Amino acid sequence: MRKLFVILFLLVSFAGVSQAAVVDRIVAVVNNEIITLTELNKEAEPFIERIEKTYKGSEKDRVIEETRKTVLNRMVDTILVKQEAKRLNIVVKDSDVTNMINEMLKSRKMTMEQFKEMLAKDGFSLESYMEEAKDHLVRGRLANREIRSKVMVTEQEIGEYYKQHREEYEGREQVKLRQIVILCPTTAPVEKKREARAEIESIMARLKAGEKFEVLAAKYSPQLGGEMGFVEKGAMLQPVEDAAFKLKVGEVSDIVESPAGFHIIQLLDRRGAGIKSLQSVREEILNKLTLEKSEKKFEEWMTDLRKKSHIEIRL
Repeated sequence: MRKLFVILFLLVSFAGVSQAAVVDRIVAVVNNEIITLTELNKEAEPFIERIEKTYKGSEKDRVIEETRKTVLNRMVDTILVKQEAKRLNIVVKDSDVTNMINEMLKSRKMTMEQFKEMLAKDGFSLESYMEEAKDHLVRGRLANREIRSKVMVTEQEIGEYYKQHREEYEGREQVKLRQIVILCPTTAPVEKKREARAEIESIMARLKAGEKFEVLAAKYSPQLGGEMGFVEKGAMLQPVEDAAFKLKVGEVSDIVESPAGFHIIQLLDRRGAGIKSLQSVREEILNKLTLEKSEKKFEEWMTDLRKKSHIEIRL
């Protein structure tokens, strides 16, 4: 009887273990480490929750499957980076992560409680964020040691980039305006347009007779007229913009007709015109090219690391 009880106990225990193995199986092997289905599900959960709310039917199933594969590949890369960092004695302490988060909160003028609430809305916890941040720091230090220190950007490359992207370094021209506006939309009756035109012509005559622009602007268009401050191209009605950017400082335009009505514009100031010199943007271009080269080199380095490693995907 005792022997039968032992056999039954072992059978039940074995069944329990088998069932657990099915529930929490291995989905990837990375050298001497494994990733379980439970770990993958936990990592993918925030992303899948969003997909569940956004997609439906077969499309939802397809996106979830692709997301799970993407998350698993990212987990594999994270383990590879950690293994390589350990081999090279690259260490990131918890205090390093805490300091990074504190600096980020300071720059965003955000409290820790506000940050936790923001994470919660996206389905993440502070603990998961800190783990992700730690992985990011490890990856960054590894990249600095193995990649960025070996990346070189020549003066010729900086000059070539500057030539090819000159439009990015054009100073944005801005004008400071004062205007008088008589509203009269294009859909207004002909008689209304005649009255508006007559009124703006009367104002123009008074300006030419010596009356102050700001006084007439305050009288005839206190809400829409007066000083506008500095504005860039693209921020005004096209006829007004065309007239404004042709004026010299202190000049008054002719009567300008726009879809909104009739305008008289006075240019008060102008700034921002011209091209930034290569010397003034050299450091910016150097950093940009260094980052681009580093990212490309790091991906090549990761590809070589994957080839040298023992990786099995069982998803």
